[in-house]
Amino acid sequence: MEQLSPLASVSATRAVLEAHGLSTKYSLGQNFLINDAILHKIVELADLSPADDVLEVGPGIGTLTVALLKRAGRVASVECDADLPPVLTQTLAPWADRFTLVEKDALDLRPADLPFAPTKLVANLPYAVAATVVLDYFERFPGMESATVMVQKEVADRMAAEPGSKNYGAYTVKLRLHARPADRFPVGPGNFFPPPRVESAVLRLDRRPVCDDAGAPLDAAALEAARVMADAAFATRRKTLANSCKTYFAGRGPQGARIAAALPRIFERAAIDPKRRGETLSLAEFVRLGQALRAEGGVEADLGAVSAR
Repeated sequence: MEQLSPLASVSATRAVLEAHGLSTKYSLGQNFLINDAILHKIVELADLSPADDVLEVGPGIGTLTVALLKRAGRVASVECDADLPPVLTQTLAPWADRFTLVEKDALDLRPADLPFAPTKLVANLPYAVAATVVLDYFERFPGMESATVMVQKEVADRMAAEPGSKNYGAYTVKLRLHARPADRFPVGPGNFFPPPRVESAVLRLDRRPVCDDAGAPLDAAALEAARVMADAAFATRRKTLANSCKTYFAGRGPQGARIAAALPRIFERAAIDPKRRGETLSLAEFVRLGQALRAEGGVEADLGAVSAR
């Protein structure tokens, strides 16, 4: 099997770090991948081609980045550790014409920061921000077709959860408004240096726009309404929809109070039993709740004020 990255070993990783007088930073969630076989599985799952412009978050010393550059057209990596740019300049020198480093916090990244509109996100994500980054980037980069990401196993479970399961929640619903899970594989702690204290998984999510009952893709307002109803439905997880939504909206000022008063009509218009719990609702039912919310006269303008986003 072809070696994708010469950096994918403990000895190579140590040598690079020591040459630059560096050590791993626990505060930044730095755990460097040291198994080339895992790199093969990542790029295969991502289904990369020279036509792809790939966005990576947290390149570290460039271990995965090298593999991406061997398979994709261009790669832009986002890194907030000020000590790593000199390292990446050295390790990625052979691909300097196709590689761009963006020195920025990934949560603050905007399309204007990149030299291209990414077609795919492929990354060994810092676990503390992984869930937020994936959802934000599907919203922020409309041309991003898929995300193939290494995350903590529990986060992958939330991303891939189905209605009725313990991991299904508001985050799952909001992510599912943009993408659906395609495939995944587990990655144990021994594949990293230093080994993390958690199990990991690589998950691919494919963009799949959600449509209304008439088959039209949801517009921004419809997506926002569905997101708000998901947050409300899971505000107090073990309560009924009626109680959870009432608690959520009643605590959000006069705008929320107006929506709380309209809840019985919203549930009736959406044909949703208010005695059900949020975890039993399908994505389509959350879309219907959002549509019913928007159809309630005078409350659509209140959405921005009550949103938790």
